[in-house]
Amino acid sequence: MSRTAITATKPAATVRTSGSRFSVAKPLIYIVLGILLVTQLYPLLWLFLYSFKTNDEILSGSFFSLPSVWQIENYSAAIESGNYWRYLGNSLFVTSITMASVIVLAALAAFAITRFRWKYGQLVLLLFLLGMMIPLQSTLLPLMIIFKNMDILNTHLSLILPYIAFQTPISVFILSGFMKAIPHEIEESAIIDGAGVFRIFRSIILPISVPPIVTVCILTFINIWNEYILAATFISSEKLKTLPFGVNSFVSQYSVNYGAIGAFLVLGALPVIVIYFLLSERITKGMVAGAVKG
Repeated sequence: MSRTAITATKPAATVRTSGSRFSVAKPLIYIVLGILLVTQLYPLLWLFLYSFKTNDEILSGSFFSLPSVWQIENYSAAIESGNYWRYLGNSLFVTSITMASVIVLAALAAFAITRFRWKYGQLVLLLFLLGMMIPLQSTLLPLMIIFKNMDILNTHLSLILPYIAFQTPISVFILSGFMKAIPHEIEESAIIDGAGVFRIFRSIILPISVPPIVTVCILTFINIWNEYILAATFISSEKLKTLPFGVNSFVSQYSVNYGAIGAFLVLGALPVIVIYFLLSERITKGMVAGAVKG
């Protein structure tokens, strides 16, 4: 009887121990998540309040104070004086062309690397991964010389080409991780039915790869939307400038309209914030889809 009693008490002690560990870990997790939430939301809240203040309120240093009078005029100045609609149209044009090109090139490259049985597939993938390690700043001078010789400097093409080059490696990495996990039996049955390579790619691989393709679209959009270094280097025409240049419209030699700058930044960041929050779940699914299936 005594051995039975001792044996029966062991699971209970284990449950209490695991329960105590859980009770300690759970508050720590909430604290860490709370800190991350505050650090992520604070800049957005500060920028929102900043955009409704006057210059005197902004320069006073009261970061958390509400505006005494909400300056709606800052947003009117951001749209009118900042050429918001023109810059927005240029950004949409450059971003959409880049996204479409990156999706096509990365999907074809990932399909060739993962679905074709050739010995150089991993080497080609490694070359794409090496492209992710090249700093953007190190390419400015060579690209400037190349684009000047090609006579495409100060055109949208001088932005689209580098954007495609810098976004394609990470896109190939994401898509190849997913396509590698697709069973080869699907293609073999399609080949038996008489399907060619491009039909397999168009009718089978692309529909299955929608989650990582959406991830590639979102990441490309976020990375390009507020890019400034390449745009400031290769674009000088006022008609071709993209959205980040609108901030310069409120800086003159003797004065700066800080409230209008804040309003312009809110308007510029709004599309990215909306798209990210609406499709953030798809980003996570697309990033881990290949790892889960593999």
